Amino acid sequence: MQESPFKGKTGPKRVVNAFFYSVDGLKAALRHEDAFRQEVLLAVLLIPLALYLEPSAVARGMMIGSVLLVLIVELLNSAVEAAVDRISFDHHHLIKRAKDMGSAAVLVALLNVAVVWGLILFA
Repeated sequence: MQESPFKGKTGPKRVVNAFFYSVDGLKAALRHEDAFRQEVLLAVLLIPLALYLEPSAVARGMMIGSVLLVLIVELLNSAVEAAVDRISFDHHHLIKRAKDMGSAAVLVALLNVAVVWGLILFA
């Protein structure tokens, strides 16, 4: 089995490369993924709000963490969708299942935001 040619890099060079690959991934998500842009807007609104409301440090961390989790899950969902679309645009029940599960993961992350914020603000 052939390994990726990028796997051979080690040390500081690998860290630098990984950083720039991550930046490229964020740029691609912002450019090509409507849902990611919407969730970034949600984060831009909610994270400053969490800082303004001044709950306890733990509560603030949970509020911000729940919002960041949505972005993480959306990036993973978009990666799965891009990889699957690269393989085939054909309708297949396993492709549908993979995409639906990714979408469900995003929904669960969004529900987590609602639960965490609701419990902190209203309980």
